[in-house]
Amino acid sequence: MDASENHLPESGHGALAKHLGLWDVFSIAAGAMISSGLFVLPGIAFEKVGPAMILCYALAGILNIPTMLAQAELSTAMPKSAGSYFVVERSLGAFMGTIAGLINWCSIGLKTAFALVGIGTLGPYLFSGFGEYGEWAVKLTAIVACIFFTSINLVSVKHAGRLQAVLVAGLIAILLLYIGTGAEHLEVTRYSPFLAGNFKSFLAVTGMVFISYGGLTKVVDVSEEVDNPSRNLPLGMFLSFGVVNLLYVGVAFVTVGVLDSEMLRGSLKPVTDAAGVSMGSAGLVAVSIAAFLAYATTGNAGILSSSRSPMAMSRDGLFPQILSKTSKKYGTPFVSILLTSSMMILVIALLSLEELVKTASAMLLISLALINVSVIVMRKSGIEGYRPTFKMPLCPWLPVASTVVYGFLIAEMGLVPLLTTALFIAAASIWYVVYVQQKIDREAAVAYLVKTILSRHIQRSGRIGLEDELVQISLERDEVVTDRFDKLVKDAPIVDINEPVSAEELFLKIGEAMSGKLHLPPEQIQQLLIEREKESSTMIQPGLAIPHVVVGGTGVFELALVRCKNGATFSELNPPVHTAFVLMGSSDERTYHLRALVAIAHVVQETGFSRRWMDAANAEQLRDIVLLSNRMRG
Repeated sequence: MDASENHLPESGHGALAKHLGLWDVFSIAAGAMISSGLFVLPGIAFEKVGPAMILCYALAGILNIPTMLAQAELSTAMPKSAGSYFVVERSLGAFMGTIAGLINWCSIGLKTAFALVGIGTLGPYLFSGFGEYGEWAVKLTAIVACIFFTSINLVSVKHAGRLQAVLVAGLIAILLLYIGTGAEHLEVTRYSPFLAGNFKSFLAVTGMVFISYGGLTKVVDVSEEVDNPSRNLPLGMFLSFGVVNLLYVGVAFVTVGVLDSEMLRGSLKPVTDAAGVSMGSAGLVAVSIAAFLAYATTGNAGILSSSRSPMAMSRDGLFPQILSKTSKKYGTPFVSILLTSSMMILVIALLSLEELVKTASAMLLISLALINVSVIVMRKSGIEGYRPTFKMPLCPWLPVASTVVYGFLIAEMGLVPLLTTALFIAAASIWYVVYVQQKIDREAAVAYLVKTILSRHIQRSGRIGLEDELVQISLERDEVVTDRFDKLVKDAPIVDINEPVSAEELFLKIGEAMSGKLHLPPEQIQQLLIEREKESSTMIQPGLAIPHVVVGGTGVFELALVRCKNGATFSELNPPVHTAFVLMGSSDERTYHLRALVAIAHVVQETGFSRRWMDAANAEQLRDIVLLSNRMRG
């Protein structure tokens, strides 16, 4: 196996520029949600459950909240491309990661194709004589739209984000106008009887319209390209959810109250029909424009986000390396974008509308269930490098409950979508056995969780693993520029002692750990530390000591990290020492000695330091605690 496959991606794999801000995150998430699910599905949903379809939209939105919270936590801890795939792979392993990555790619691709078909329905109206080609007029228009948005994504993420922002602003404005105008034409009698059908059909429709909210969490697939992801990702997701959920329910409520049931039932253009009743010809034009904007925003955002899954899987060795290539001129993952676009064109040409919707919803629900399981595993794994800036409330109860509910919704999707999804998972499993299994042996967080349950003392393997990767991701996320002290910490020996010891015993163990670096016998180092302690105590506060001595030579400065779980007795007059930073340097390094003391002071004063230090599962987690501190650097 190539060792590089367990390392972090280098720049040669195509580092992505951070061009997306808060409004871009909001626009991508909102635009990916508002599309055919709002402009086409209400008529189909009304046919099955009547006015209760309003509650189906509301319930589908509510059921998305747990995954939104879980994804916000995971993405702020691991803001990487194809975040929906990345967090599952790092949490549950390469097998589940392969399935999640392909399902994520396919589900958002199907949803995007669904939106592009919506654009395709405008083809016969835009081009005279085009309508005589029937279904193929729709398909060809959709394919042309797919090619157009692909070209934009190939050129620039920034341009794609700017286009998205403009389209979403116009879309929201028109929908607010539709709701405000339509509210004046509501008839209460159209809401009765409220539920047509039974509770089973209500759940089935809720599952069907669930795809309408699919873009909410898919924005994390471009999280690596988001500036200040700790703030902009969760905030953008929460804002887009609030706005879009209100729009969905509001538009559904107005549409039911404006249109007669005979006109609404089964209509593929229910919002447009309702606009004609409440707003006249001007309303028809405005809502037609809104529909186009909705399809366009979803098409653009879908290609942008779904194309990141093949790229990320390629980086990790789950797909051939060519898919991770980025354009030298534009910095975009052009191979992955072209593959995704080709898949969408094929889907548009071969599948029907209903097959698109149900299959996409089933795959989306599976993807969201995996996200909820992942946040539980990451929380319980005890990995120090996992440091989300947002934490999901009520974990693990909320993600467990949502996963169970998603299971019920999947079961109600129908035989054809379930078989299609099962075949897709089987194909992904075969790909894992044939291609992935021979190349990848990363340990996922679930393995750490199992080991932690069996033993608190887990040592890392010699290769770069998940803990190292998460530390690096956290440093990159916070834009930390490492300094000399970070290098000292990375190279520092760690003395981790469980039993109570005397100061002399501790100093001998430190001498044994530092002997190779200082080229001195352990006993000599022990004696230097004992003599320094006799001069004055190196304990600077209860439980914390900073032993430091001067050694011979020039340009010498070394650090050791020490934890004594049951304490080291430095003096009968003082409490035992549990934490020690040992500094050893030559006399010409006195200036840096002071800087190192300042760095240590910042580390130990950080909120929760003592608790994390004592709870660390192993020696390497002690190192991570220091590396991930928010101290001033430079």
